[in-house]
Amino acid sequence: MLIRRTDLALEAKEIWQESAEKTSRLPGVKATERRSEGYPVTRVDILDRRGEEALGKAAGSYRTIDLTDFWQRRDGFFERAVRAVGAELKALIPDRGSVLVVGLGNGAMTPDAVGPLAADHVLVTRHLLSAMPAHFSGFRSVSVLRTGVLGTTGLESAETVRAMVEQTKPGLVIAVDALASRRMGRVCATIQLTDTGIAPGSGVGNHRAALDEAALGVPVAAIGVPTVVDAATLAADLLEESGAADIDPERLRQGHANFMVTPRDIDGQVRDLAKVVGYGINWALQELDIEEITALLS
Repeated sequence: MLIRRTDLALEAKEIWQESAEKTSRLPGVKATERRSEGYPVTRVDILDRRGEEALGKAAGSYRTIDLTDFWQRRDGFFERAVRAVGAELKALIPDRGSVLVVGLGNGAMTPDAVGPLAADHVLVTRHLLSAMPAHFSGFRSVSVLRTGVLGTTGLESAETVRAMVEQTKPGLVIAVDALASRRMGRVCATIQLTDTGIAPGSGVGNHRAALDEAALGVPVAAIGVPTVVDAATLAADLLEESGAADIDPERLRQGHANFMVTPRDIDGQVRDLAKVVGYGINWALQELDIEEITALLS
C-alpha cells in the first residue's frame, strides 16, 4: 500500500475514510464544516489516542481554511482572508501574554519560504513596549524569530527557538511553516491552523525536532500553508482518478522518493499567502483593523 504524504489533518481524515471504504466510523475524531468571511473552514478535532493512531497526528484542534476563491480576487478577498485566519488563530490561543512568532523555513527556496516571508508582515512590539510603555500600552508584546535551516545555520530550529524561549519567556509561540498536501488543488489554496505545534521541515519530507508545548514549555500554535505535493502521492491519485487498477506503490516510489511538485507560479502565490498569514497574526494579536496594520508596517 502506498503511504500518501500529507501534513493536513483534513486529508489524513480523508485517507482514513478511503482505506475504511466509509464502512466504519472514525473513532476519537470530530469534524465540522462552516464558513468564515465567505471562505469554507473544516475543523478536525482529534480527541484521544484512538484519533491520534487513526490519523497519525497529535490530539488537538486542526482548522483548515479553503482559500480557493482567494485567487479569483473578488471584492474584499484579501481583507476577508486576513480576518478568517485571524479569527481561527484567535480561537486557538490565550487572549493575553507576550508572543514569539517563529518563521520556519528557507527563504532562499521559494516553496519553503512561507515562514520567513510571513514574519516580514508581523508587527514587532516587544522593544517598543520596553522603551516607551506609555505610548504602546495598548499593544501586545510580540517578537519575531527567523530560524533559517540547519544547512545554513548549523543549528536545529528547535534549538534556536528553545534558546529564545528561555531568554525572552513568551507566554505563547506561533510557528509558521510550509506544509505538504496530498492534492494539487489544495496547494497554496488552504491554510491550516492548529494548537498542537509543528515539526519543521515536514512539508518537504525533512522532519526535524518538534516545536510543541512539551518541547518548549509554553503553548505553541502552528500555521501552515501547503506548497508542495509528494510526486508519488500525486501520481497515485491521478492514476486512480483516471480509473487505473493494480497500481504498484513500489514502482511509483522507486527512484522518485525525493521528488516534490509545486506550481510554476509558486513565488507569487507564496508571497501573497505569506502576507495573509502575517496580517492574520497581527489581526489576532492586536486591536487593530487592516488599514492600521498596513500603516504601521509601512
